[in-house]
Amino acid sequence: MKLKILKDVEEKMEMVLLRLEEDLNKVRTGRAHSSLVESIKVSYYGSEVLIKELASISVPEPSLIQLSPFDKNSIGDIEVAIRNSDLGLTPTNDGNFIRINLPALTEERRIELSKKVKMIGEETKVALRNIRKDTWSEAQKEEKVGKVTEDDKYQIEKELNDLIERMNKKIGELVEAKENEVMKL
Repeated sequence: MKLKILKDVEEKMEMVLLRLEEDLNKVRTGRAHSSLVESIKVSYYGSEVLIKELASISVPEPSLIQLSPFDKNSIGDIEVAIRNSDLGLTPTNDGNFIRINLPALTEERRIELSKKVKMIGEETKVALRNIRKDTWSEAQKEEKVGKVTEDDKYQIEKELNDLIERMNKKIGELVEAKENEVMKL
């Protein structure tokens, strides 16, 4: 039982870390990359569809993202979705492609993005603490009904704390790497 509880919690925490990596990839840096726009939702024939499902995304230059819609009729919808996103990007539409030119980030904007990266990291740490709290509560319940011993319960607590420490270290490394990328000119 103890091993099952710990295995489940580690899987949940790994999923939280994957989500952190996805969220950090969406934060704009000085260079263009497809993950900036691929998760923008487009209203297409009455349903919400991700841009990556409507167009191929390429990065021909470090400051340019180019989208080539599979259906030319969707080009206007994609353009509107990009304009309405919270990224502050201005797409240009030539009838066949949508091009997004990414201007250089100002120092003020870099600092703002760096704060956003830290906030994402803190939210991830909170999510991990909530998982730990839920798991600890589960271990206490299991001990009360006799499925695990008191020693096992405290062993679970120790291993939970070790796991949280390792995960927080990974979060710190990911956040620091992204902050350096954002602040790099």
